[in-house]
Amino acid sequence: MEEHPRHTFGWTGLLWLAFLGGLALMDPINEIHKQGILLGIGLVQILEHRLLAWIPSRGRYYSVIIKIILATMLMQHTDDPTGGINSPYYLIYFLPVMTAAVLFDGVGTLIWTAITSAAYCSLLIPALEAYELPPEGAKELILRNIFFFLAAVLVNPFVSENRRQAKRYRLLAEELAVTNRRLEQAQEEARRSERLAALGQLTAGLAHEIRNPLAVIKGSAETLTRRLQSSDPLTTEVAGYITSEVNRLNTVVTRFLNFARPLKLEKSPTQIPPLLDRALKVAAERWPEIRVEVTRQYSDDLAEMNVDPDLCEQAFANLVLNAYEAMKETGGKLTVSIGSANSDGKRGVEIDIEDTGPGVPPELREQIFNPFFTTKKEGVGLGLSLVSKIVDDHRGWIRVSGEPGKGARFRVFLPAE
Repeated sequence: MEEHPRHTFGWTGLLWLAFLGGLALMDPINEIHKQGILLGIGLVQILEHRLLAWIPSRGRYYSVIIKIILATMLMQHTDDPTGGINSPYYLIYFLPVMTAAVLFDGVGTLIWTAITSAAYCSLLIPALEAYELPPEGAKELILRNIFFFLAAVLVNPFVSENRRQAKRYRLLAEELAVTNRRLEQAQEEARRSERLAALGQLTAGLAHEIRNPLAVIKGSAETLTRRLQSSDPLTTEVAGYITSEVNRLNTVVTRFLNFARPLKLEKSPTQIPPLLDRALKVAAERWPEIRVEVTRQYSDDLAEMNVDPDLCEQAFANLVLNAYEAMKETGGKLTVSIGSANSDGKRGVEIDIEDTGPGVPPELREQIFNPFFTTKKEGVGLGLSLVSKIVDDHRGWIRVSGEPGKGARFRVFLPAE
């Protein structure tokens, strides 16, 4: 469908009213028919943009047809005894011709100009019943019709070029909007990577500093337990608590160090679905009491990906475990899908893990990938951070979406090398 320019009632509408009002005042006061037709032409011209908006597929056809009919009626309601063929109002036919040149392409403009010319020439039929057409009259009639086509041919290329330029600018604006969104996503991922790097260095330093005092505390508690095991049961019990808590803290410190340590990828050609299946099995064994309906949607055309299978399986397991835990209270549905995809000109696969839990609020969707950020009562907030780190090291990305209260969808893109 051809695009048409948008119109608004402004100074051009006022000019139309002034122009047609002047034509109406030039007629005798008793020529009510001509004044009514002029008023109709003015209303059609001013309200044309509304007609095009109401009926976008056929509005332009109706607009040209109505103007041809009104122009013909105006020519017929003249004082000329020949039935209007010699009326000075013949210039009103330029109105449907220009409208066609604006709203249609080149072929459509020529067709509608020919129809307009035929409508004008039809006024010659009643005149020939009473008069003969002299050679000078025939020549003038031909010249008038030629000028109709000449005006249409001159105007249409400019309008068509303007329409093409407007379309190019609109497409360029849409591409720019898409590029801006991608740039914003890249900036968010870059900021997240910077925070991960800085916090990783901080974590490594703190972990090393904490481990030494923990080793001293644990050794002292074990020595105290051995010496006072038989003489003071209460002291022995307290020393046992110290040892167990030190072991727990040491486990947390080890996790911090594992997070801060640079990942060494050991890539190999790997099918992604088996990794995800094993992650689902791990989650089902970890949370057997949660009623979760799992739906798998795997594409048939998935190629092998050059990834680290162990790290990818760990990332998928963390995401699936989070989904299970989000549906811990009432159960729900977990939809896992894998398909080929393209992102920023890169081929790869997309993995979607979507649950029906409470979802992630929009204001937290960037923070949840930060280390030590968690909304759980228990946990240290390293699960999603590690997932993000694994995906980043594979030169991919991870994003979260979904409506709050209706679930969350984590989408992972892994590029093919």
